[in-house]
Amino acid sequence: MGVRHAIALYACAVLVLLGGCGSTQTAQPRTTVEPEPITNEHNPGDTSAPETPQSKPSESLDGLVIALDPGHNGGNASHLSRINKKVPDGRGGKKACNTTGTATDNGFPEHEFNWNVATKVRDELEKRGARVIMSRDSNDGVGPCVDERGKFADDADFMVSVHANGSDNRSIRGFGVIVAPGDNLEKSTKLGEAIVRGFTDNKFPINRAGYGKDGLVERTDLAGLNHASVPAVIVECGEMRNPEEAKRMQEDPEAYAKALVDGIDTYASYATMGL
Repeated sequence: MGVRHAIALYACAVLVLLGGCGSTQTAQPRTTVEPEPITNEHNPGDTSAPETPQSKPSESLDGLVIALDPGHNGGNASHLSRINKKVPDGRGGKKACNTTGTATDNGFPEHEFNWNVATKVRDELEKRGARVIMSRDSNDGVGPCVDERGKFADDADFMVSVHANGSDNRSIRGFGVIVAPGDNLEKSTKLGEAIVRGFTDNKFPINRAGYGKDGLVERTDLAGLNHASVPAVIVECGEMRNPEEAKRMQEDPEAYAKALVDGIDTYASYATMGL
């Protein structure tokens, strides 16, 4: 089912309103910024968002099916043989089933942050009328593998995968959004732009070092995105080894959830407008 299904429901008078992340791999920005490793110097003062169509938030998300993927899982670290098993990467190769994710310097794990944020996003989306499906139903399991994390969203309108970065350079801060080339690139990019807008509207800085001035890059190495048959993004919400952001991630997951919900709402508004 695609966003077109949500539009059809709207036409029937229903108002439609909403990852290892420590990697330093080079991304391909969707701007003129040259691809740079995530360890480059960051300008924390820039919170500019890409130009996107202006729209009013939808009053509800009735009829939408939204897939949420909280990255990693709490049991991964104790089941390394399982998560190291090779699975298809969606580009003809293989990669590890999953990873443990990163953590703050005081030991707060990424998988817990991802879960805290995603469940709050889920609860708010359901209040607004959406049906939400999750890639995992607890924070103490193992996996699922990265290929399954893309395929589970096949019956959704779109997918948002929640992650956080763990760069070695602790001065780096900010969020970024990742999309993958493919049949859904245009819609995934619109979704990504809406998420960027949600974060910048909520005063989160863009990680320009890793994601360019627009906060959005294309990558081909992320199996969850490669296996998704619907518009999909990975959102790296911030840097867990930056002291300021690490503190906020532990104390204020609601702020990240609000930014995601605002972005999802904006994307749903675009859909109802035919953008």
